Amino acid sequence: MNQEENGTSRGHWGSRWGFILAAAGSAVGLGNIWKFPYITGENGGGLFVLIYLACIAFVGLPIMLAEIYLGRTSQRSPVGAYRHHTGGGPWLLPGWIGVFAGFVILSYYSVVAGWALHYTWLSLTGGFSGMPTEEVGKVFGKLYADGNLNIIWHVIFMVITIAIVLGGVRKGVERWARILMPLLFLMLVVLLFKAMSTEGFSRAVEFVFAPNADKLTPEGVLEALGHSFFTLSLGMGAMITYGSYLKQNEDIVAASTIIAILDTLIALIACLVLFPIVFSFGMEPAQGPGLVFVSLPIAFSQMAGGAIWATVFFALLVFAAITSAISLLEVVVSTWIDETGMSRGAATISFGLVILLFGIPSALSGTDGFFGNEFATQTEVLFGEGEGKNWFNFFDYLASNWLLPLGGLFIGVFVAWRVGNEARKRGFKEGTRFQNLYYAWLFLLRYLVPIGVGAVFLHAIKVI
Repeated sequence: MNQEENGTSRGHWGSRWGFILAAAGSAVGLGNIWKFPYITGENGGGLFVLIYLACIAFVGLPIMLAEIYLGRTSQRSPVGAYRHHTGGGPWLLPGWIGVFAGFVILSYYSVVAGWALHYTWLSLTGGFSGMPTEEVGKVFGKLYADGNLNIIWHVIFMVITIAIVLGGVRKGVERWARILMPLLFLMLVVLLFKAMSTEGFSRAVEFVFAPNADKLTPEGVLEALGHSFFTLSLGMGAMITYGSYLKQNEDIVAASTIIAILDTLIALIACLVLFPIVFSFGMEPAQGPGLVFVSLPIAFSQMAGGAIWATVFFALLVFAAITSAISLLEVVVSTWIDETGMSRGAATISFGLVILLFGIPSALSGTDGFFGNEFATQTEVLFGEGEGKNWFNFFDYLASNWLLPLGGLFIGVFVAWRVGNEARKRGFKEGTRFQNLYYAWLFLLRYLVPIGVGAVFLHAIKVI
């Protein structure tokens, strides 16, 4: 048994690019390929995209850098990272919030990834072949209502995630990041070339990049700000944990920038893959969450070679989900190893199974019963929501609107105001060629980040 496995020593990345690919994999997930295209469609494209890019640069990237800084300087996962700089006390709470967020998100994220697995299987085995167009559009509704099938795919996805994390930092997380991320890029480029051959491509380019403000609202601006924060896997301790596996002389400024660029590039390419298909088949871009699981399968069913293209697309979605799920489980596992000295094997299997079990109600949320409709009254009381929520939506709401914004806000405030100036400056400048950016980063972290993340949080809980 090696040192990392028995908890006596911390694993490290085999190379700088191993870290970048793993961290980019954490950031690149369903949010890039599923959510970003549909919220871009809902907000009219161009100007929304420009605002999103600005938010990535001035809010998301500074927080990412702060998280990686905390991990690298402490060589610990979220709770230990806060303890390293404070010795304990109330500042440990944000660390535990991040760990809890990772736990909760993975429990229902795995269910969504299971949908992608199901669609990959249907596409690969010809499940859509000969199916009338209206029936293709109903597949998702039937899947969502089938609790047993959702549980099966949820279990399969969690087993894959557990198996990868069991391998440790180099032999598990980094090795699979080196395999999955290049495959993801390759599949995305292949789909992009296919999209370029469609008649809707020029219209899609104009839609994504022309600064059209017709459908953009103040709520859309806050959505761009919020998504720029969430898409980089911020606020849940993933970047702290991955940063803790870095050696002290790594250039975290350059690495953070590359990760943000890769994440943003993939989100933009995903738009240029999806929207040409949407426009080519006379569909509207503002179709909301059903864009990927309802509208695209209908379009693929009408394309020459549609089964092949559908298989590639949904396999791409699965790969993106796996790279993010690995980081979510790693946050929980790494924290438990740091705090208790438990072996990696025991921590991974134990918490992997607990998360799997905790996610079963989310897999059943499309059915009637306690985990579905009857849960609505409880969430209405807790959050004052008129429509109510099932188990899946409740924890998605809790994580997206409370845990992640609070986690990100605490990280920004902690690094900007609580960490000593000399320690912060030394940690930023160590190993980087961009030392002159320190004061710009500190200014953004102290003033713009709290305002931006605070606005997203207040909007999410209906205060503004």
